[in-house]
Amino acid sequence: MKKYIKLTSALLFAFLVNSCDDEKILDLSPVNNISNDASYSSPSLIKLSVNGMYNAAQLGQFNSTNPNGGRGYVWGAAFVQQGDNRGEDVVNMAAFYQFTYQGNYDTNTANNVYYWVDGYRLINRCNLVIEGVTGAMAKGIISTAVGNDYIGQAKFLRAITHFELLTYFARPYNFTATASHAGIVYREVGIDTQAEVDAELARGRNSVAECYAKVIADLDDAEAKITQASDKSLATKNAAIAFKTRVYLHQRNWDKVIAEGSKPLAGIALGAQPEVPFITATNLTNPESIFSIRHAEAAGQNPGVNGALASQYKTRRLVCISPIIWRDPSWLTDDKRRTEGTMVETVNGIKYTNKYKEGTKFTDAAPVIRFAEVLLNVAEAQARKASPDLATALTLLNRVRNRSLANPATQAYTAASFATAADVVKAILKERRIEFLMEGRRWSDIHRLQNDDIAPIDGIPAKIGNGSANKDMFVLGTPYDGPLLEKAIPSSDFRVLWPIPLLETNNNPTLAAQQNPGW
Repeated sequence: MKKYIKLTSALLFAFLVNSCDDEKILDLSPVNNISNDASYSSPSLIKLSVNGMYNAAQLGQFNSTNPNGGRGYVWGAAFVQQGDNRGEDVVNMAAFYQFTYQGNYDTNTANNVYYWVDGYRLINRCNLVIEGVTGAMAKGIISTAVGNDYIGQAKFLRAITHFELLTYFARPYNFTATASHAGIVYREVGIDTQAEVDAELARGRNSVAECYAKVIADLDDAEAKITQASDKSLATKNAAIAFKTRVYLHQRNWDKVIAEGSKPLAGIALGAQPEVPFITATNLTNPESIFSIRHAEAAGQNPGVNGALASQYKTRRLVCISPIIWRDPSWLTDDKRRTEGTMVETVNGIKYTNKYKEGTKFTDAAPVIRFAEVLLNVAEAQARKASPDLATALTLLNRVRNRSLANPATQAYTAASFATAADVVKAILKERRIEFLMEGRRWSDIHRLQNDDIAPIDGIPAKIGNGSANKDMFVLGTPYDGPLLEKAIPSSDFRVLWPIPLLETNNNPTLAAQQNPGW
């Protein structure tokens, strides 16, 4: 009897629940209830299976019984929302993200449970695509060129999803001298047989060093194999290169960041104005966006009211900009990223982002990586490397910052603006907080800057009290010096890491024995 695949509430949980079933269901929108063998029996069905992989990245399932019922976990919206709320540059204004914002999650909290669950659901779909397409190429169903392109796209998504999970469930790369501390399980097998179930259950967590090596290998392979370049909602060679600058930055391999960032990115350029990547009609076609998740108006094509970025950040106003960053003197008062209606929306004196504008149909794409980040990644690496190239670092920093200045001729940074290379690095880090505000990038930087030699962060910074932002806090002129009711969580605290979900550990004895300390 044919084997089928069912992706249920948690990957390994699903293995156990369904391992004694002879038939399993392949839930790949827009193709439902189709056998794995049939999924790769024709070029059109293979294309639909690849679409299903992107659908898993776009929506996820969350705790729904509907395979398209998710809230944008991981890449549709959740990476922005969770990445913002773990940091101090936003204020949670409702109960929706309170567990994340305050660090009060546990092994059953939906935010971290379904980051893990939907992350591994997506990874499994990537693995199924890789295996199915490899078999289809061997049978001559599709050409090697088309098949390799699909495999490259699947490896890209597999790599970035493992990397994203690492930043929540594992300590940063430099936590130990050789990165030998526990990472996550790097899964490279599509699960559709009992033998694979048993083998995967026996596998424990890879070390962080092993995970990074596998992420980079997958991204290298994606760069080599992907040929499609026209659709920025799909993985491209450009996206693989750009993402490697992010990975190497976390690894503190400055020379590799520079090497990847020096590669030409065909058709990519910085937008003339800071709002260019966030114009709804062109947020997938503008020159600055490198990889974003498409959200269409049709049902099942966006995370909806409970997940879409414009719903959460604009119409429902669940999260506002924090006065901590809003009143930071490095963010000039006439900076274009403060422009009302274009980048910011003020309601009752409180500042909200207006990067995600389509609050009815929720069609704003989720920006995974854009060119401004590549430039700042390389700028930081140039300033941090053994023999700093401060001139190049300054040039790259100004390329991003100057487009937002009211008068670059007088406001741009110059060599005289900084006394040391460390000061340049700190300016780049501050620029990242301003440029990527409300794009989910803050937690990623907090994570990698633990024990940093120039700008160290200890755990999770203190924040303005949950739901307590008011109009008086946003008056410019002085840095924010008011109360921080959400106290800092030091790096020694177990809450700095999310726990492996109880849903997983209850059914996986290997990972139950490898739970993050304190949980």
